[in-house]
Amino acid sequence: MLHRIARLAVLLLVALAAVPAQARVTVTFWSYENGGDFPHAFFTLHGTPDRGGKPVQGAWGFTPKSVTPAMLLGTVGGKIDYTTKKYVARSIAHFSAPVSDAQYDSLLRLVGEWGEKGNNSYNINRRNCVHFVAEAMRRSGLRVVEDKRLIKKPRSFTRSIAALNAGRVAVIDKPAAPYLAANPGLAGVGS
Repeated sequence: MLHRIARLAVLLLVALAAVPAQARVTVTFWSYENGGDFPHAFFTLHGTPDRGGKPVQGAWGFTPKSVTPAMLLGTVGGKIDYTTKKYVARSIAHFSAPVSDAQYDSLLRLVGEWGEKGNNSYNINRRNCVHFVAEAMRRSGLRVVEDKRLIKKPRSFTRSIAALNAGRVAVIDKPAAPYLAANPGLAGVGS
């Protein structure tokens, strides 16, 4: 009897060893609330697509091209912000989720759609950094409700989406330092 169990255990181990390791890209949603710095909400990607290829690592947000009083009055020029390492280090990681290759591709298209060659208009009430990450969340397969009361409150907005997707996301809600230390794949994320 023990001999059969041992043989079965060996066969199981061999079978598991034959299964290729699953690669996966993870999206993490962040906020930074300090009135003078933009973007206030952004996302990072890290990992390797399931289809293979080079590991990915990046951080993107959406911000006005220049911070002036005009942005409080209407639509101004916006730009994709390739979030810096220093900015990431001062932020809060709220939650993460694995994304499929199709979702990963869609997130990269989002960056292009809101960038220089896309619609890069910024409006603090209708098309700001929170709207940008809300669309990234949708493209990641998450349920998103854009509560108008939270559209200028990145931290509260991001936490509300984590709550809507309980069980589907890994809640982090930590400052960058401990989160980055626990996730070596994110070491050096940011431009």
